[in-house]
Amino acid sequence: MRSSVGAAAVLLTVVATGYILHADDTIAAPIGPQPSLSHVVGAQLMASGMAIQGHEFFVSRLEIVPVGRRNITLPILMYHYVRNPPSLLSDWAGYKLSVSPADFAAQMDWLSLRGFHPVDFNDVRAYFAGKEPLPARPVVITLDDGYIDLYTTAFPILAAHGFKAVAYIVSSFVGQPRYVTASQLVQMDRNGIEIASHTVDHADLARSSSALTMRELVDSKRWLEHTLGRPVLDFAYPSGKFSARAVAEVSQAGYDTAVTTDGTLLDHSLADRFVWTRVRVGGGETLSEFSLNLGQPMPYMTITAIHINTAAAAQPPHARPTLQLLK
Repeated sequence: MRSSVGAAAVLLTVVATGYILHADDTIAAPIGPQPSLSHVVGAQLMASGMAIQGHEFFVSRLEIVPVGRRNITLPILMYHYVRNPPSLLSDWAGYKLSVSPADFAAQMDWLSLRGFHPVDFNDVRAYFAGKEPLPARPVVITLDDGYIDLYTTAFPILAAHGFKAVAYIVSSFVGQPRYVTASQLVQMDRNGIEIASHTVDHADLARSSSALTMRELVDSKRWLEHTLGRPVLDFAYPSGKFSARAVAEVSQAGYDTAVTTDGTLLDHSLADRFVWTRVRVGGGETLSEFSLNLGQPMPYMTITAIHINTAAAAQPPHARPTLQLLK
């Protein structure tokens, strides 16, 4: 059964060519009443002698950034607290790090309505490895330190939008008052929030000794991996402070990427993956200011995917590019 479905899928890619989206973004069709694409494809498969009973055909359109780019335009947004900001006079640092829940939700609404697609660093890895394309208008949402509002406020808002994110966790803070617990980390990691490392004690790696730096890097990584039951490959420098030695030690400790703090550079490559910059979202920005910080998205391609479903199992999509690049 599975082999015949696979063969049908291959034939489908050929026989449906005339019905795939063309560069004008319309479906080619003769004049006058016509059967659905599913019926047309089914009839041609029957004519070929292939069994199609129990098959359903679905057409969907996807917008992707094809693999092969050495540099990608990828805004990496940096959040800390998602809470009502404290008094500027009593807690200046906390005020500058706090985005209100209403503003955070409005920013997520804005991303969703304008077709942005949050990804995590596993998606970026797969792209640079040539394994998977990125969705159109990709963006990475990161949240630092592991405050409790990551779980109580940011996580539900992200989940309501179907958004991925990356949370950089200071491992010794987990379970302390005002911070997330280990069980909350596991729950988030299994539901769209990639948990990543932010050292053991939020140490300044630009000034730490080599021995202390390696302890901060390795012990945090091991604790998170033990807690989550999977490799932890991504890292954020506390307060964005690093040195050339610290960069080398991050790589030596087994990480695959590292991010800094402030920065307006939106273009990233595999070569500079240990010093990727982020766009600070400090709270109080208008949506116009928020949107300007995202820059211009990469060109992307629209493809049409034909999905073949059977009673036994859903088959993977078979797609053909429209050869249309959109700015």
